[in-house]
Amino acid sequence: MLQLLDGKALSIQIKEEIANEVRRLTAAGKRPPHLAAVIVGNDGASQTYVANKEKSSHEVGFTSSVYRYSENTSEKDLLEAINFLNNDPEIDGFIVQLPLPKHINEQHIIDAISPDKDVDGFTAINVGRMVLGEDAFVPATPMGICTLLQRYGIETTGKHCVVIGRSNIVGTPVANLLSRKGFDCTVTLCHSRTKNLPELARSADILVVAIGKPEFVTADMVKEGAVVIDVGIHRIPDESKKSGYRIIGDVKHSEVDKLCSWVTPVPGGVGPLTIISLLQNTMKAYKRNLAAQ
Repeated sequence: MLQLLDGKALSIQIKEEIANEVRRLTAAGKRPPHLAAVIVGNDGASQTYVANKEKSSHEVGFTSSVYRYSENTSEKDLLEAINFLNNDPEIDGFIVQLPLPKHINEQHIIDAISPDKDVDGFTAINVGRMVLGEDAFVPATPMGICTLLQRYGIETTGKHCVVIGRSNIVGTPVANLLSRKGFDCTVTLCHSRTKNLPELARSADILVVAIGKPEFVTADMVKEGAVVIDVGIHRIPDESKKSGYRIIGDVKHSEVDKLCSWVTPVPGGVGPLTIISLLQNTMKAYKRNLAAQ
């Protein structure tokens, strides 16, 4: 029988756990954790994402700051802002919302973030620590996928996990994490150049789809009883909806769901856990900060 990996319900539960911890800490006279976000320009999706982070931060009792810069802000000015945040003892973690305007080198900006405040887990230091299996800030979406598998008690040891998509934000880190001790999957990482992709996908006990193509995975690519995690999110025009669009994933759920044992819905699967992961990373940075004082 198909069961849902309900990220929305789980995110509410974990938020309550974090909020309870913040209440205990502040009742003991500690300041609340502080998460900051830097946003450059007026990209609509970025504005929505940062607003959601701010809302979620307030819901769990965090202090939240947003630093907004105009589209034509220079790389030099942005680097100065990052240096300020790196050195502000009241800020535990911060993120720089991507994408940045084309005249700014994203890698220069990411490399300038202190690894101790890099709650997005994008700096080379945190990526290196993660790959070595050391304590690290893990990127939010891969961490959210791992949280879903753990909290729903999905058996992973010795299972064949196929990851479709090799981005540095999702595919590559989640493939690394699921191969590590604690998950112990045998992982195959596929991408747009992979030969026999449907055949490989069909061999998966756990299929993670993060290729960025609407309804890419169809029924002929999924074996019966597989666990399917759909990371994709796409807006498709739909005049029957009040919003004028509907949201679909990288998996054709109308075909695939009937084959699965567990599946993430879109929306409401991986997405809500992404912001939760950011809050968890901030709490971790905050505790390190307190311990160092």
